[in-house]
Amino acid sequence: MNDYMYLFTVFIAMGAVTAAERLLPFACSSWLRVGVVGNFLPLAIMVLLVLHASTGSALARGGLPVPEAAGVFLTLIVQWFVKKPLLSIFAGTAVYVILVNSLFV
Repeated sequence: MNDYMYLFTVFIAMGAVTAAERLLPFACSSWLRVGVVGNFLPLAIMVLLVLHASTGSALARGGLPVPEAAGVFLTLIVQWFVKKPLLSIFAGTAVYVILVNSLFV
């Protein structure tokens, strides 16, 4: 197989996979209750992103995830009581940055 045929095959395969990924939810919509998934999915995605980012940060630093846990915990506490997302995110990020730069150098 020459290089152009290989590239053409790879592009066709990528296009087919991308199209299948985008069409699959519509094909399975009768099996899924879209209301439940629509309410649950944003929270699940955010939890997975936070876990992935904090785990990766702790592994890159080579220590326990104490600053990450403190930042997430403070974000949750501030959001629970104040209910202002921007303030919650800022407070958690500030605590994380302060802990990483001062105590866990």
